[in-house]
Amino acid sequence: MSVRNKIKQFIDERGITVYRFWQDTGVAQRTAYDLYNDPSALPNPSVLTKICDTYEVQPGELLFWTKDVNPE
Repeated sequence: MSVRNKIKQFIDERGITVYRFWQDTGVAQRTAYDLYNDPSALPNPSVLTKICDTYEVQPGELLFWTKDVNPE
């Protein structure tokens, strides 16, 4: 079981750029781009709070749980 982020989908659906997301939220530039490019990157609680406060959304709009598939 793992948690994944859906920041890329969130940003793309709003028609904004990662740059705008970074500027709006005030999170570190590297964090913004990592969250956008890597669904396994998870925001720490303070980053998650900044994103939720900025866009007035619930954490469930940014994160989802998925069952790991074991290739063995």
